[in-house]
Amino acid sequence: MTAHALAGALADDVRRRVFAAITLGATGTAQIADRAGLPARQVVTALRRLTAAGLVVDAGGEFTVDEARLRELARTPQPIRPVASPEEAVLRTFVRDGVLVGLPAQRSRRRIVLEHIAQRSFTPATPYPESAVNDALRPWCADGGSDHVTLRRYLVDELLLTREQGVYRRP
Repeated sequence: MTAHALAGALADDVRRRVFAAITLGATGTAQIADRAGLPARQVVTALRRLTAAGLVVDAGGEFTVDEARLRELARTPQPIRPVASPEEAVLRTFVRDGVLVGLPAQRSRRRIVLEHIAQRSFTPATPYPESAVNDALRPWCADGGSDHVTLRRYLVDELLLTREQGVYRRP
């Protein structure tokens, strides 16, 4: 996890409140919900995301902050790379380590991300059955930024993939 991903994990108000409750000593789901002033359902979702991000450790229903991981992140220098183009800036924002962290709402930016994915996942004019398309798109969705079905639909809508009789091709 990068410092940028850490900031992203704590960018949501609910996750931040849950993290703060754990930091202040709450350990169980009910206790965290009470201290954070949130419904249990929201707390469970936030705990799942915080645990997946590596910020919180679940020891049989007892949640604690992974302090060693936080120290490691604080000490890991992040190289600063100059932005070569506006397209690279968009890709840097929405694609990290070959994984889609979110789809832009703005169509022009979404198109940049989708073109990047199509170029790296599919060979032009090669026929792909739907299962192969799904398999190629799943790794892009590993971080939960989107799902492969939505991604496939956007690729078809933007004409970056064509579909005819259940066979997909990159034009």
